[in-house]
Amino acid sequence: MQWEIQRERHFEYVEAGQNDKPTLLLLHGLFGALSNWQDVIQTFSPNYRVIIPLLPIYKASEVQPSVEGLAGYVLDFIRHKGLKEYSVIGNSLGGQIGLLVVLANPKAVQTLTLTGSSGLFESGMGSTFPRRGDYSYVKERVEFTFYSPETADKLLIDEVYDIVNDSHKAIRIIKVARAAQRLNMRADIQKINLPTCLIWGLNDTITPTYVAHEFRRLIPASRLHFIDRCGHAPMMEQPQRFNFLLQRFLNAYYEPVNVS
Repeated sequence: MQWEIQRERHFEYVEAGQNDKPTLLLLHGLFGALSNWQDVIQTFSPNYRVIIPLLPIYKASEVQPSVEGLAGYVLDFIRHKGLKEYSVIGNSLGGQIGLLVVLANPKAVQTLTLTGSSGLFESGMGSTFPRRGDYSYVKERVEFTFYSPETADKLLIDEVYDIVNDSHKAIRIIKVARAAQRLNMRADIQKINLPTCLIWGLNDTITPTYVAHEFRRLIPASRLHFIDRCGHAPMMEQPQRFNFLLQRFLNAYYEPVNVS
């Protein structure tokens, strides 16, 4: 199923569901795209208002290529949409951006869900791309994201390959990746005191399981769930289990929905 990208001012985003339903704000990662959240949108849009801002990570933009710059973009987007209460769900870099959003708007964020989040430690594709133009290398690094390499289909690999072989996009991605690695949020994370769900791939090699345990230790009101045979993007690799855990968590704070 395809969702239309909406454009307002300098924002691009996807929105599904009903305005009178609780709002879920989904934040994608460094190489993230709308397709990363496809199963989440399809599962949750009947009972929630689902909004995904497309982050200008590698697009020519006035937004600074940093975690703080991207978080500022999201906060501007939230104000533009007039969101008063919402739940934040972030994967990888999107989780780190989500942490900054929570810290900026602690009373507006109702719940937080992190999956494979940056902010403490991340071993990703790296802060440089020494082998641009080498399709097999890019394919290997994209497959590294998942427990099952076949999860990285040709469409996804081609998309990443095109990005890293565009000089402008590659430079912005390198800057964002380096900024994310520099921004250790250990001290700030301890200030977060709202219901938090941590959903982690048990086989995540980018933000390994000890990172999840550290998030659990630092955020008092957090619950940690591991998904077996799953890497860095549970909502893509194990969508049914991810959606079940997310819905069960949300049911404690919103009108319960069947999670069978």
